[in-house]
Amino acid sequence: MASGTSSPRGQEPQQLDKELLKAAKYGDSTHMQAMASHDRNILHGKTLQGNTCLHISCIYGHVGFCKDVLELEDSLISAVNLDEETPLITSVRNGHVSLASFLLGRHCSVHHGLRQAILQQDRYGFNALHHAISNGQKDLALELIEAEPALSQAVGKHNESPMFFAVMRNFTPVYEKLLQNPLSACSGGQHCQNCLHAAVMNGDQEFVKLIMKKRPELAREVDTAHETPIALAVRFNKIGILQLMLEHDSTLGYLTGHNGFPLLHVAAHRGQVAAARMLLEHCPDAPYIESDGLTCLHIAVWFDQPEFVEFVLRTPILRKLVNVQDNNGKTALHNAVTKCNPRIVAALLSHVDIDATLLDNHSRPASWELSDVTLNAKTLNWNEVAMLISKANPQNASVLHNLQVQAKRQMTDESRKNAKSLTQTYTSNTSLVAILIATITFAAAFTLPGGYSNDAGSEGLPIMSRNFAFQAFLISDVLAMCSSFAVAFICIIASLFNWFIHGARSTCPLVSDCNLCYGSFTAHSHKAAGRMAYLEAQT
Repeated sequence: MASGTSSPRGQEPQQLDKELLKAAKYGDSTHMQAMASHDRNILHGKTLQGNTCLHISCIYGHVGFCKDVLELEDSLISAVNLDEETPLITSVRNGHVSLASFLLGRHCSVHHGLRQAILQQDRYGFNALHHAISNGQKDLALELIEAEPALSQAVGKHNESPMFFAVMRNFTPVYEKLLQNPLSACSGGQHCQNCLHAAVMNGDQEFVKLIMKKRPELAREVDTAHETPIALAVRFNKIGILQLMLEHDSTLGYLTGHNGFPLLHVAAHRGQVAAARMLLEHCPDAPYIESDGLTCLHIAVWFDQPEFVEFVLRTPILRKLVNVQDNNGKTALHNAVTKCNPRIVAALLSHVDIDATLLDNHSRPASWELSDVTLNAKTLNWNEVAMLISKANPQNASVLHNLQVQAKRQMTDESRKNAKSLTQTYTSNTSLVAILIATITFAAAFTLPGGYSNDAGSEGLPIMSRNFAFQAFLISDVLAMCSSFAVAFICIIASLFNWFIHGARSTCPLVSDCNLCYGSFTAHSHKAAGRMAYLEAQT
């Protein structure tokens, strides 16, 4: 391969001639041959991206040019550009199947040193087979596998194998061919999944059958989320695949994930009743409890899966879970009360074996869990759950009554806090405007339009005191000033004593009405002032 990456006699790689580059781009073999007849080394020139004339011709898919240039210099078939691509990889990536097929045949016909270049992987770790499958070139992929089976063993930088690509694309002939090679890689990417994970996600039952026969060990491998392929089948309710895997190996039903998370918990989390039923059909004593004492019933209750809860309560082998306590001493009923789900609470309480008096590690019965969710006390669910628990455990009826009273008191206090906050918002803005208008109207009373009289007997009196518009202005100004002072006073009183207010409805309309009053007076005074200004101009 080294012979293709440097020019002859150890010289530094020369730059690709511009005329040769143009000939490679347009597939002009005649011009290329003419230039090569003068200097064969011209064919070893490269662009700044490390591409030879053969790479350029492969980009544009010129089969004839590629044939002619390889007749002159066959070492170019192993040349690698800066992306670590050989001409074969370049032709596959650009979708030139016939050209890629020709180059593959050329690889197989040359001596062993150049034949190994067929295994070249690019900067992402992908070889020609990866790209052929990824680009949907099934026939070319089969041809590559036939020509060089070792291509199936390579994985990308994120651990992607050709078989994983084939399974994700549902290329049945390709992955069947790959499975014939026991050394074919089956890994599936940076999440540590394998081909069986991919087949389960795609619902490919045929591939699952093949894998379970030829590579059954893949069924026990876990990904980064500590999930096996059968756990994915349960999570996504792939019943057909789950049945296939359990029929082939029923012990798979006893596998557990991270922290001993059993498959029944996976089903409970998503509410997959059909998957749980299939699991119990093949594994009647499948594990149902994890390391922290949580059962699948706890999980179903916590994630609000009423159908799964009812399934557990109906299933004879699981009915004993109704009173099982976790490491904190909480039963499924404790969780149901916390979640305030009346349907689940009613289902649990209707079970003949339920014990509603069980205490957790803090000596709290299930009914006391309502005290932790009093913010929901105004909802129908909370009150319905309280009623159900009270009937199931009458000795705690007084406690529940006190809890309801306490919840109502908390809601009242919360309403008062909201009212206080809302009143402060209204009063702060309103009082500012009221004081501003009071100041303006007060000043207007001492700067009367027309001025004051100096005539004998009427000194100091307004000159226009007998004018009707002036009188209207003066009255409006006084009323506006008084209403502004009144509003400011009410705002101060409201902000000081608003803890006596039980709701914002009694305060906000009062403030709003006062705003309207003094706003109206101010508008009239401005109208009168405008009229006075007009009269003064006339005089």
